[in-house]
Amino acid sequence: MEPSDVPVIAIDGPAGSGKSTVARRLARRLSLQYLDTGAMYRAVAFAAIRQGLDPVDVGPVAALATTIDLVVADGDVVVDGVDASVEIRGPEVSRAVSVVAANPEVREEMRTRQRVWAVEHRGGVIEGRDIGTVVFPDALLKVYLTADPAVRAARRAKEMTDLEYDTVAADIARRDAADQGRSDSPLVEADDAVTVDTTGLEIDEVVEVIAGMVEERLADRDAAR
Repeated sequence: MEPSDVPVIAIDGPAGSGKSTVARRLARRLSLQYLDTGAMYRAVAFAAIRQGLDPVDVGPVAALATTIDLVVADGDVVVDGVDASVEIRGPEVSRAVSVVAANPEVREEMRTRQRVWAVEHRGGVIEGRDIGTVVFPDALLKVYLTADPAVRAARRAKEMTDLEYDTVAADIARRDAADQGRSDSPLVEADDAVTVDTTGLEIDEVVEVIAGMVEERLADRDAAR
């Protein structure tokens, strides 16, 4: 079975657009599995820091990415047997993750793992920054979530209660620039993606809009068989 043979709902977008919350609830709504690919890159950054590696050292970090035991499930992240669910969201990992995620060999390794995950789980809701453009170009549905930058910063500041809004806003602006400017699979909207602006919408409203599109796509696919 190939990744293109299973139903994947790809959700891409910048930090604070609501990807994780929407994807998690959408998966429950559709009785599908959910994968947070951003957590995978954070896990590599966490492992690098834990082993005393400099995140900018491309070769050692890439080699590390191929060897770590990584489990991402139901919001929990376990790296080499260590529960890193909290640590990967901390400021140290947040500062390092853009550099790690820009490492082409790390990205290739994570993409391979993401495709294997999709086949093993027979599809799912997968969110990140290059899911519809690179990882699953044949996804059943591609959604690009966006929101006003100030709203995105406010949402992230609410999640990270130990940081001030201005600090979070600056970090999001830096992350946006890094994600959109990297040479390997930058953050862009897929040509055939559906854009959903979450600025003035409640999470459940966004979920229902996307769920309706998924159900329509599945009905069309079944009718064509």
